[in-house]
Amino acid sequence: MNRRSTIGFLSAIFALICLFILSCGPAPETAPEEVVVDPLRFSNAIAEFHSADSIKKPRPNSVLFIGSSSIHGWKSLAADFPELNTINRGFGGSHMSDLIYFMDDIVFPYYPNAVVVYEGDNDIASGKTPQQVFEDYQTFVTKLLSKWPTLPIFFISIKPSLARIEYLERMAQANALIKAHTELHESLYYVDVFSLMLDEDGQPRPEIFSDDGLHMNSDGYVIWTKEVKKELGL
Repeated sequence: MNRRSTIGFLSAIFALICLFILSCGPAPETAPEEVVVDPLRFSNAIAEFHSADSIKKPRPNSVLFIGSSSIHGWKSLAADFPELNTINRGFGGSHMSDLIYFMDDIVFPYYPNAVVVYEGDNDIASGKTPQQVFEDYQTFVTKLLSKWPTLPIFFISIKPSLARIEYLERMAQANALIKAHTELHESLYYVDVFSLMLDEDGQPRPEIFSDDGLHMNSDGYVIWTKEVKKELGL
């Protein structure tokens, strides 16, 4: 074998060795799969809102409270805000993406003078990333402001809870993204309840939750009422 053939043979062997090493190495990291939920699972809940509206049309220029079960379960809402005309259109288990899907049904028909929204809790628990929650929030406010450019939109921070303690870090990350975004826009507001619902050790305060460790009792809603009023200027 001449010198050129020997060099070619050795190069081929070296290439095969490199290929083998690469094939045995760790697999490249992949982006997390995006979690998608079907909004039509709430068709019955939305139909109930339509039915209620047909019986008694909500007053325009009210403050619309919308979101997941923490809004739906706010039974003292009207009494907590006697200064306002309030509309409660919370539907339990919802994600921000569900709210976006049903905006034509339970947001735009009411012509509110402000919107208070709580979403993200179920989103994170279902596996959505903080970035995905943030992007859905951006979509929601963009759609609202494209229709009503000066409408005040108040986002209640994703709450910590005993039942979802393993998600606290991701919830805090989503909150931070949303809070930073609100500081850049005149019509957007961030209502921080997250920090007030933690004890001195950074754990959810058990005394403000119901027995399931997820939903709040009346003491929890006292915190929310105070902070929402502060941001509303009441």
